[in-house]
Amino acid sequence: MTPRSENYSQWYNELVVKADMAEQADVRGCMVIKPYGYAIWEKIQRILDDKFKETGVQNAYFPLLIPKSFLSKEAEHVEGFAKECAVVTHYRLKTNEEHTGVVVDPAARLEEELIIRPTSETIIWNTYRNWIKSYRDLPILCNQWCNVMRWEMRTRLFLRTSEFLWQEGHTAHATREEAEERARMMLKVYADVVENYMAVPVIQGVKSETERFAGALDTYTIEALMQDGKALQSGTSHFLGQNFGKAFDVQFVDKNNQLDYAWATSWGVSTRLMGALIMTHSDDNGLVLPPKLAPIQVVIVPIYKKLEELAVISERVADIVARLRAKGITVKFDDNDQKKPGWKFAEYELKGIPVRLAIGARDLANNSVEVARRDTLTKENMSLDGIDDKIVALLDDIQKTIFEKARAFRDGMITKVDSYDDFKRVLDEKGGFVLAPWDGTPETEARIKEETKATIRCVPFGTPDEDGLDMLTGKPSKRRVLFARSY
Repeated sequence: MTPRSENYSQWYNELVVKADMAEQADVRGCMVIKPYGYAIWEKIQRILDDKFKETGVQNAYFPLLIPKSFLSKEAEHVEGFAKECAVVTHYRLKTNEEHTGVVVDPAARLEEELIIRPTSETIIWNTYRNWIKSYRDLPILCNQWCNVMRWEMRTRLFLRTSEFLWQEGHTAHATREEAEERARMMLKVYADVVENYMAVPVIQGVKSETERFAGALDTYTIEALMQDGKALQSGTSHFLGQNFGKAFDVQFVDKNNQLDYAWATSWGVSTRLMGALIMTHSDDNGLVLPPKLAPIQVVIVPIYKKLEELAVISERVADIVARLRAKGITVKFDDNDQKKPGWKFAEYELKGIPVRLAIGARDLANNSVEVARRDTLTKENMSLDGIDDKIVALLDDIQKTIFEKARAFRDGMITKVDSYDDFKRVLDEKGGFVLAPWDGTPETEARIKEETKATIRCVPFGTPDEDGLDMLTGKPSKRRVLFARSY
């Protein structure tokens, strides 16, 4: 593959394809997620789904198609998504006059155009109006796993495609406090999963007004840093206030027998997390997967010259496989005799299998096995005695090690500056996150973005007030915010 140091973007694109994770579809801007890539997404999905349900969330499903009039009801929301919407205008095709193909039947034009969902706030809150009459009906805590469509001009596998998979949670509450608490709660769920399962360190914070979700009062975010020094927004949770309650007339009788509008949140992560996983850990040899998400955690490759030797090795390995699976480890024994061990080693290294065991007749005689770990590319010989417990400990160590490596890199790429010249120099020469004083105005934010391509990623939680001067305008600044160039 192209080395990361030579062309990071090309390295990423090649790796996604070569590791059999995804490929470009014949539909503009869309991708095919292949079984190996989808197996990783399924693990992320399963973990998130369990975490959501622990907080009381239930899964539901809402329509793919949204009447255009729904999007018009919340002005800020429709403005934020109008340029990305795919529109369905007709409901029927017909055979062309030459009978060589099909054309759109002009007589089948829809009375009202339908939008392929870019996000589902509008269709869901139109539905919630029928569900909510009293404070006793609240809260409603719904999530749906689905696909969405946002028309993209420049696409990249997993990171930015016109159609992508995600989950979107939509909750309704009786009070502002409950809704704000829920929005922050779900951000913590995201941070937990991304850090403790994906091994990707993140910074939690709140978006600036310019960067927040269209229609939200506040957007909370987790921001990760990729190996090329660019930030990646990896999950967001939005406090929507009563904007959608008012737009769709979702009123309820509160405990004081007064009418009020429901308070809302929405929150989501997508297959963009797959891009974060790849770009945070992988190297020039291929994927590096955290054991908690690897579809195959351990692969066993037999070393032999004759099929009789393979039969003996297979018999012994069956016991090892059973013991590892009893510990909850996913194991593959690759006894394919059409491919050489060297080819298998390279293939499993490319696919990021955390642990590889190589075992031959001599190893069996010595009651040992060669163990290679993907993250450090190191090998050691281990006794087969208690091998199941040793592999469990090794997988735990790999999970911890790749997180600590990523966190050390991220922390080393956070730079505090006070002057605009230093800000631009750090962006150009080092990259990463830059903590800089900001006067709080969208005008200054827009000028910095235009001149440097850097955006405010967030105001990190816990950032103390700090009297200073904006690095660009010299106006008073109350706090530092996190800037970066980003995907």
